[in-house]
Amino acid sequence: MVSKIDIEVESGEVYGFLGPNGAGKSTTIAMLLSYVHPTDGTAQVLGRDVREGSAEIKHRIGVLPEQYQLYDRLTGRKHLRFAIDSMGAGDDPDALADRVGLAATAVRRPVGEYSTGMKQRLRIALALVNEPDLLVLDEPSSGLDPAGIQLLKEIVLEERDRGAAVFFSSHVLEQVEEVSDRIGILVDGELRMSGDLKELKSGIGAAVELEVEIDAVSQELLTAVESLEAVTGCTAIDSDYGGPSLSISLSSGTAKAEVLRTVEAHSTVEDFTAEEQSLESLFEEGVAEANR
Repeated sequence: MVSKIDIEVESGEVYGFLGPNGAGKSTTIAMLLSYVHPTDGTAQVLGRDVREGSAEIKHRIGVLPEQYQLYDRLTGRKHLRFAIDSMGAGDDPDALADRVGLAATAVRRPVGEYSTGMKQRLRIALALVNEPDLLVLDEPSSGLDPAGIQLLKEIVLEERDRGAAVFFSSHVLEQVEEVSDRIGILVDGELRMSGDLKELKSGIGAAVELEVEIDAVSQELLTAVESLEAVTGCTAIDSDYGGPSLSISLSSGTAKAEVLRTVEAHSTVEDFTAEEQSLESLFEEGVAEANR
């Protein structure tokens, strides 16, 4: 069951949809695609209520569900030709196959001879038929090798730049972080976080925690570091196992070089480590908030 969900995905953006197993991601996608209807509230896709305009909507959506049945005896090209004809589209099946990395010889072989990764590439190509206004991808990297994952990310960004709205649902946080403009985190059927990725990260703490080991601490050094615009906190730490260090909180990851130059102007830098806020920490915060 899902409730308290308010999501709006704009044209020309990638919305990353996250949540632990059982959170309700698949149910939400099923409602958007009119496989099931909401018992309360409304769901609109491309400006049409999913209860009323599902036939028209489906011709403007490209879908890659988590489970997508292919037919072993048909070639990849016949799958694409059938999808193109069903949509009344003008796509070239060979061009679609080439775009997802399926060679001309491979696309003419029966799908039963395909590897898991080749089947997933074909599913991606099928979702791209007719240049959809909305692209719904549910665990799209499943079965892909590193080269296939890289190609997938390039395709997602190309579709965004073309003007499509991309709804990207995955449990692979790194991939979502690399392609998403905004994200939503669903936990126990409720949307716990939603918004611009950078803004959400800033809401849970410093963008970067920098620890710099130095030979000596001076008040002049602390004053210089604290005067930097991106520095939100600076604390001197005495260590029992080595020299002193500075723990510095930054509002922007791009300020690391400037901070280190400032430290070096007043002391000798022995070593440093930087820990950046990631989508993983944001995800963990969303789940933890639901359990409080």
